[in-house]
Amino acid sequence: METTEPEANVTRIMLAVNESSIKGYPHASISSRGAFEWTIQKIVRSNTSGFKLLFLHVQAPHEDGFEGMDSIYAFPEDFKTMKHRDQTRGLHLLEYFVTRCHEIGVACEAWVKEGDPKEVICRQAKRMRPDLLVVGNRGLGPFQRVIAGTVSEFCVKHAECPVVSIKRSPGETPRDPVDD
Repeated sequence: METTEPEANVTRIMLAVNESSIKGYPHASISSRGAFEWTIQKIVRSNTSGFKLLFLHVQAPHEDGFEGMDSIYAFPEDFKTMKHRDQTRGLHLLEYFVTRCHEIGVACEAWVKEGDPKEVICRQAKRMRPDLLVVGNRGLGPFQRVIAGTVSEFCVKHAECPVVSIKRSPGETPRDPVDD
């Protein structure tokens, strides 16, 4: 008798999520929350047992290691504390999405990786082989796209699975689209 894996008939959707870039706002970004809600409302709907959501948060390493801090670091332990703080923020971000999934009854997994977000997302999509990758889109203008680059455009072009890029609604867009 052939046995089947419990996940064999489950659609696996990877969601790349990030935290808000608005200072003092350590929560999921507008784009990440929008992509999650869109996935729940338009794809999962009431078929919660037919899906598994795979949340990926990629922390970009800071080029100078300070990220706008005014403090002076004098001991090696100071940097360990900073790295621990960043990991904790990433875990709190994922906790939001995992908690929401459990509230509505959708299976999920979540993990934090470090590196260039667009490259790590595509590499993880290749490794995890989801049926679909969902990414938020901040709606950057042409100038901002050149300067900041866009993770969603990169993923659409390079991920080895279907990709859906979810735009923010006009009412959710801050004055500066970079503030997400």
